[in-house]
Amino acid sequence: MSAGGASGLREALEARQVAIYFAAVLAAAGLGAAVPGAAALEAAINPALAIMLFATFLQVPLADLGRALTRVRFLGALLAANFLVAPLLVLALVQMLPPDPLLRLGVLLVLLAPCIDYVVTFAHIGRADARLLLAATPVLLLVQMLLLPAYLGLFLGDAAAGLVRAEPFLHAFAWLIAAPLALAAAVQALARRGKGGAGGERLLGVLGLLPVPATAVVLFVVVASVTPQLGLALDGAVRALPLYVAYAVLAPLLGWGVARLARLDAPAGRAVAFSAGTRNSLVVLPLAFAVPGGAPLLPAVVVLQTLVELGASLAYMRLIPRLGARGAASR
Repeated sequence: MSAGGASGLREALEARQVAIYFAAVLAAAGLGAAVPGAAALEAAINPALAIMLFATFLQVPLADLGRALTRVRFLGALLAANFLVAPLLVLALVQMLPPDPLLRLGVLLVLLAPCIDYVVTFAHIGRADARLLLAATPVLLLVQMLLLPAYLGLFLGDAAAGLVRAEPFLHAFAWLIAAPLALAAAVQALARRGKGGAGGERLLGVLGLLPVPATAVVLFVVVASVTPQLGLALDGAVRALPLYVAYAVLAPLLGWGVARLARLDAPAGRAVAFSAGTRNSLVVLPLAFAVPGGAPLLPAVVVLQTLVELGASLAYMRLIPRLGARGAASR
């Protein structure tokens, strides 16, 4: 496939990715409801996640990563929005839940972890500085893996001790983050050393087609494996629905507010807003499965947030581009 053809196909996939994701979810729900053995697909979640994250990291230009780390105000605003302001919002919202440690753990798991995959494309469509956000994704991943256990212990107190173990977090970081990131860096380096550079660019162009299909596969596997158990967990999971809607409405506005305080330009500010509103549900899902006695409630709570977020992302891509647009037009 030529570089131009790969680029055009990639743009088409990205433009239709929300529809593709919803189609994957509906097909998976149908399969999960019709085929009792679909729960066995749970074993494919981690491999599918690793492939999805490899495809995501492959899009991170190492030179841009260096530039992102030098954009101190952007990085500071991004970290403040996701790891100071968002946790305070989550702490306020979670008080509305019943005192069920498992339910609260599921909500905290998903709302305390900022997204590092499809948020980049959503941000691009929403006229945000997506390349800057993409380059900062390894930092977001590292910080959330370091802080998530601490926040869970702080927000859940003694209840977290019997629910959260260090081993799943370490395993997830090693195999779902560090390994795909290292492999993506190696592929980038090999591609750039290709003869004349053309073969390497074609390779990266073809591999650039992976993120949307890989994410759709993850959604399919996750929903198909969880659907057979939803009947046992639906009542509990639905209690989190109002919190997810409230978070989806408030978090981008708070992220934009942080960006304005940091005096970021409008595209960088929109990137912070997108990041604050979009969560890392697919990556934390293996942690939910690893909690003793967590299934089926915890996976259902996490998957419900994914569905709310996909709907909210449609609104984000239409509304967030308006942030800062008036000021830019007046200059």
